Amino acid sequence: MKEKELRRSLSVLPIGTVMKLTDLSARQIRYYEQQGLVIPERNEGNRRMYSLNNVDQLLEIKDYLSEGINMAGIRHIYEQQAQKEHAKKGQMQKSLTDTDVRRILREEIKAVGGLADRADKLSVHKKKL
Repeated sequence: MKEKELRRSLSVLPIGTVMKLTDLSARQIRYYEQQGLVIPERNEGNRRMYSLNNVDQLLEIKDYLSEGINMAGIRHIYEQQAQKEHAKKGQMQKSLTDTDVRRILREEIKAVGGLADRADKLSVHKKKL
């Protein structure tokens, strides 16, 4: 995770600060949490702590509502975004076959044991025969 994204995901803002930043009431923020649209972390005292990413989400929800999109529509938008992210991560992670794993493991063992040079010499010797 990049430093900027790491900092934006730190939950350090209490609900009072978030209310000022978003111009939303505590009741509205808790309602969006209840709807599963924003999920703040809890500190040791069980108080909600929000990140800058949470603030962005709340402002985005506020924009969607002003455009006339209802809660079900917003939830649907977020579900689609989550599915796209999941698919994107799945494409990025190419699954290795058993053959690939065995090959990588064999190469690692050879490299660690200093056997790579000997194995190469043996294969060259076998080719000559």
